[in-house]
Amino acid sequence: MSETSKNLRPEGDLDDVDRKIVEELQANGRITNAELAERVGVAASTCIARVRSLVSRRIITGFTATVDPRAMGLGLEVLVSVTVRSGARQRITELSEELRGLPEVLQLFFLGGVEDFIIHLAVRDSDHVRDFVVEHLSAHPAVSSTRTSIVFSHHQNPIRVS
Repeated sequence: MSETSKNLRPEGDLDDVDRKIVEELQANGRITNAELAERVGVAASTCIARVRSLVSRRIITGFTATVDPRAMGLGLEVLVSVTVRSGARQRITELSEELRGLPEVLQLFFLGGVEDFIIHLAVRDSDHVRDFVVEHLSAHPAVSSTRTSIVFSHHQNPIRVS
């Protein structure tokens, strides 16, 4: 069993208040505890205890700021599909760890199917994409092939808890 699947909790562990808390925090992670408590219909002390419980049970796994890559000078997003050489399967963990440590990598998906990884990159321009692929993928002994697609737009839905 993977580390991720060991930490998953069955849906039944959440009651209606927990679901409302998760929904509100996904919409606005900076909401005050007082406002969150009011929106979900519980006392502030109950609300903070519920949030702490959701965090300790790893139902809520973190709080982050979403940053527009363009504001950081990264005006191009791409998805790079990677196929690992059939004789290099033992290097998948090494490749994955290397990729996760690179600043251009927004998301890394390890897949079953034809491609082994999809890498979501935020980069300055097409030269930056080329340099990334040449330096980190084409030169890597585990990589058989890559395919790059430009992201025109991207939308991410929150996890549905209702």
